Amino acid sequence: MSNYPDVKLFIDGEWKDAKDGKTIDVVDPATGEVIGQVAHASRPDLDDALASVAKGFDIWKQVSPFERSKIMRRAADLLRERKDKIAAVMTAEQGKPLEQSTMETVGAADTIDWFAEEARRTYGQIIPARTSGVTQLAYKVPVGPVAAFTPWNFPINQVVRKLSAALATGCSIIVKAPEETPASPAELIRCFIDAGVPAGVINLVYGIPAEISEYLIPHPVIRKISFTGSTPVGKQLAALAGLHMKRATMELGGHAPVMIFDDADVDSALKIMAGSKFRNAGQVCVSPTRFLVQEGIADRFVDGFVEAAKAIKVGPGTEEGIGMGPLANERRIPALETLINDAVSNGGELKTGGRRIGNKGNFFEPTVLANVPTKARIMNEEPFGPVAIINRFKSLDEAVTEANRLPFGLASYAFTKSTTTAQTLSARVEAGMLTINHNGLALPEVPFGGIKDSGYGTEGGSEATEAYLETRFVTQMS
Repeated sequence: MSNYPDVKLFIDGEWKDAKDGKTIDVVDPATGEVIGQVAHASRPDLDDALASVAKGFDIWKQVSPFERSKIMRRAADLLRERKDKIAAVMTAEQGKPLEQSTMETVGAADTIDWFAEEARRTYGQIIPARTSGVTQLAYKVPVGPVAAFTPWNFPINQVVRKLSAALATGCSIIVKAPEETPASPAELIRCFIDAGVPAGVINLVYGIPAEISEYLIPHPVIRKISFTGSTPVGKQLAALAGLHMKRATMELGGHAPVMIFDDADVDSALKIMAGSKFRNAGQVCVSPTRFLVQEGIADRFVDGFVEAAKAIKVGPGTEEGIGMGPLANERRIPALETLINDAVSNGGELKTGGRRIGNKGNFFEPTVLANVPTKARIMNEEPFGPVAIINRFKSLDEAVTEANRLPFGLASYAFTKSTTTAQTLSARVEAGMLTINHNGLALPEVPFGGIKDSGYGTEGGSEATEAYLETRFVTQMS
């Protein structure tokens, strides 16, 4: 992409090169070619960001919720106005089809609008006193400067939830955005700056993730962290946050089960789930992965899903009619090949796909495996790629047992016409989110988060701001 921008750090209201001049190459996953550079922050840059975010908090917490809301709504409008330019940048650095990049950008504007309205509703409480003349008040106040760590699969979507929740509640923030996809989150932040967010409130850094997290999280300026990424890394960061008594929101990996019962609308399930599985080349934490299909419709579902996978047009995200772009980085290819080969060696059936496409770019075939035993690695490890596993079950109890077998508990899906079955699943499936007969996840106004090894806290809905607020109690006798 000839007009891909080199990306700088944003600290104390200024776009800056790293103090030592270091940069990291940005690679187009569709071509393997370097298209730009991003500034690589070192310790002095982080110290500047910490000083800035502390100053920014002192400013932003004094701004009324009503005024914060107006600025945020303006940022959302700017994001919509710039959606075409930003989507093109996102596709260049991440690979997803241009249509999906545009949807992500526009969806982020909706998220900002949602949190802008929540900013105006950070209510406290008046608590009835036991004694005459006593007033008891519970205030909601911003927790303080936030450190947010985000991945490359949704470069804007993953930043905007954390950024919007922080700004809505009066917190300042340092965003550690992904080095693989740096320009689109930078453009998101530019919208907030152009909308009038004061200098110091938002800071943006890039660099070695472990070095940045290990320095920011223990630092006394930072009072809250939010992380989206793998479960192993999330556990390490959560432990570090706990050691220093920092609040943490953790949105970690998943291995989403899809339970499809004999009475389901099979055609609807196929259309919805094939689109969801191969969206963003399966590089989605809530991507449906373990398809558990009741025996009566299993053959029909497998045949239909294989047909849908074969029909997907794979190629550069800038081309017309592309349904799936490249994997975001080259290391995903051998990781997927290893998991697929292991599944087949353990008795699984490769129905379609399973191979790299060509020798330029990170393209991979949409893949369907069937009848994979639970001992196979792919039945226990998140593939994070365009691979669907379709296994059979006999009874509801068998489906629920398999759905709950793993330590993950992020997203889950089900298709059934039975109200009784739906109610049973709602009560028994161990996941932070369950969507039945449609894909209703990740809207700004609904909770988004997991349980068990998939993390804790929510980054959507009315509860999302709570992790950024502290309750202060004041009682007074007149």
